[in-house]
Amino acid sequence: MFPPVSKGRTAVARVQPNQKPTVAVAPSSNVPRAGRTAGRGAGSADRARGPTIGRTKMSRADLLKGVDDKFGGPLLDEILDMNGVQMSDVEGAESAKKALEEAVILPALNPSLFSGLRQPVQGILLFGPPGNGKTMLARAVATECGSTVFLNISAATLTSKWVGDAEKIVKALFQIARNGQPSIIFIDEIDSILCERNDKETEVSRRMKTEFLIQMDGICSSKTDRLLVIGATNRPEELDTAVLRRFPKRILVDVPDEKARANLVATLLKKHKTASDLTSYQLRELAAKTEGYSNSDIVALCREAAMVPIREMSRRQLKQATEAQLRPIQMSDFETALSAIKPSTNQQMRLKLRHFAEISGQVF
Repeated sequence: MFPPVSKGRTAVARVQPNQKPTVAVAPSSNVPRAGRTAGRGAGSADRARGPTIGRTKMSRADLLKGVDDKFGGPLLDEILDMNGVQMSDVEGAESAKKALEEAVILPALNPSLFSGLRQPVQGILLFGPPGNGKTMLARAVATECGSTVFLNISAATLTSKWVGDAEKIVKALFQIARNGQPSIIFIDEIDSILCERNDKETEVSRRMKTEFLIQMDGICSSKTDRLLVIGATNRPEELDTAVLRRFPKRILVDVPDEKARANLVATLLKKHKTASDLTSYQLRELAAKTEGYSNSDIVALCREAAMVPIREMSRRQLKQATEAQLRPIQMSDFETALSAIKPSTNQQMRLKLRHFAEISGQVF
């Protein structure tokens, strides 16, 4: 019917005037044909399913089994590689580490011992001031308990402009987690998605929350699913009461204590040249002056102190200088940095979170 063309190119048949041309694409030799993979063994079948995703060692087809690609496909982009994050990488938060170890890590070591009343929970809420390692703790849990899939979810992931799509995305999320189990769903700023229901919220938001609660009930009632949902927030009091019930383990991740702050500063300064006056005693003195600082505040403080020697140099000196020519970081640099970097959390917020922990959470 069509004149011969080279492989993979478009052919247009000759047409009479005032007729629309008919377009056809000749088959390319790179496109697999029916029966081409038959008889080639399991290796060809695995290649046909596609490459594996991250550390999951599972193909896209495996993770999307029983899931509409329209809703499940974008969720695969939220699977993170933990890159070996360990609990020891998070400075401080010792009580939170202990609670997470008992709730998740120990049951993963010997599941046969954790049944009945000792059955591990499948919903954990991490709450506390921002910048203290809640996300890092969740990733460390995934590493140490051997989870293959870590889905990092935010409000933007679950929302859609089309009515009815949000609950389908939630359903797809939990199905992907089941397909890739053992898996962890981590929802950052969970209060932005599952805040308390009221008469003013939209029908779309209400239906999405309802679907989430239904899916949470499903994993909580299952004795075989190895699936954990971890939520993180600094506003736990705004969560719906039905949501709190699905997270029976509620752990406060507070600002680091004085010892943890001193250790964090020492760790950050390891790769930099420091003056002789910056002794362990001086670090403890600095830690005492940073009461109420979060981990991220301490990092910002150290960066500010490290910039002081740079600012003392002119542009011409800076252009030709090497790192060895920079003067060491000294205690006076931290005194300068303290005047510029203030704690990002206030006492009122900390007291509010501590009050919630005493009423509805866990304090160790």
